[in-house]
Amino acid sequence: MLKGRDILTLADLTSEEIWEILKATEQLKLQHRLGDNPQTLKGKTLLMVFQKPSTRTRISFEVAMLQLGGHAIYLSWNETQLGRGEPLKDTARVMSRYADAILVRTFNQEDLEKLAENATIPVINGLTDKYHPCQVLSDLYTIYEKKHFLDGLKLAYVGDGNNVCHSLLLGLPKVGMNIAIACPPQHQPDPDVVNVARKEARKHNTQIETYSNPVEAVRDAHIVYTDTWVSMGQEKEEKDRKKHFRGYTVDEKLLSVADEDYLVMHCLPAHRGEEITDKVIEGPHSIVFDQAENRLHTQKAILSLIMG
Repeated sequence: MLKGRDILTLADLTSEEIWEILKATEQLKLQHRLGDNPQTLKGKTLLMVFQKPSTRTRISFEVAMLQLGGHAIYLSWNETQLGRGEPLKDTARVMSRYADAILVRTFNQEDLEKLAENATIPVINGLTDKYHPCQVLSDLYTIYEKKHFLDGLKLAYVGDGNNVCHSLLLGLPKVGMNIAIACPPQHQPDPDVVNVARKEARKHNTQIETYSNPVEAVRDAHIVYTDTWVSMGQEKEEKDRKKHFRGYTVDEKLLSVADEDYLVMHCLPAHRGEEITDKVIEGPHSIVFDQAENRLHTQKAILSLIMG
């Protein structure tokens, strides 16, 4: 169903396609633990073009290709001719002649879409300022792995209305999950993304709630999710952002209103003492590092399905 497809935003995936990725992740993780990594991508090459620095995205995709028998080539944006002004459409056409898929981590969603429009091989969004679909696909698998179901669960997102927030809004309704977000007035998610998400929620009979008070969002939540207050490229805003996010730290007091068996998630890197406390991220409800590990297995699923 997904062979040859781009993964640019979760808005483009159906519920069935998301579940196909989650089930493939489950199978590949099991096989990995048994020491059996299927060589489904033997002879395949993934080009990884990065305009933004990365830890988890780069490592997980590169190791995923290696474990599946393929090869990954890392390219810094500024070390290619893109850094000297080569048109995106020319780069896309050339890369399509050399490789089997392209992973792009960049600032502008429009640049990613331009590349995909002109490529004849699948293009994967490794993060843009607007969306982070691979992160949220991995997050959904992690929740499923821990809870054994998704339908009817409530996730509370506390923090910046950023790319992760956008992808959670677009993805969760498609698997039957409810989402409550708490963002300061200055850092709300894109209204257009929220409108698309609400339409999807109505279709799947799920709830999207927006608050400025984190306590209201977290109340009775099964999963509490947060992210950095200052994303890459926003460093000049750091002082003001820390003022705006005062009171949005995920700590034990905030979590006291969550469901008794709540789970805590963070896509990392974490700034301990800001958006989350050290005690919470190291506590018994935290699944942050399982979440990070599952990036590898979900990337393997995505690559296998679109390239295999």
